[in-house]
Amino acid sequence: MPAVTSRRGRRTINEINMVPFIDVMLVLLIIFMVTAPLITPSTIDLPSVGSANRQPDQVVQVIVGKDGGLQIKADSNPARTIALPALADAVRRAQTGQANSAVVISADRSVAYERVVQVMDTLQRAGVQRVGLSVQLAN
Repeated sequence: MPAVTSRRGRRTINEINMVPFIDVMLVLLIIFMVTAPLITPSTIDLPSVGSANRQPDQVVQVIVGKDGGLQIKADSNPARTIALPALADAVRRAQTGQANSAVVISADRSVAYERVVQVMDTLQRAGVQRVGLSVQLAN
């Protein structure tokens, strides 16, 4: 479309005026630069080791071996091999009526994470309240 000429011979401008756009952008930039340091980053309270109010009376240990097999060990009793469907009943029998007992899951490093989650899920569905994971700190 050709430019329209007026009576005096001036041509109209076919371009967008960028000055208002630049002014708005600079104002927004200044607002963000001023408010960014005022925003406080959120903090997450992570649990720490040994932060329980009271230590458990009895600890039942569920050991997940390299092959994914399960063993259960309660205090002084020797470890015995069990299957995943029988885990809940074995934990209940091993707790021997202690109200303040905990279950600790110890897994080999090479075990698939999915297997550990299956054990945790089985214990949760059985109604076990205190389940922990055993960790070995690197020296």
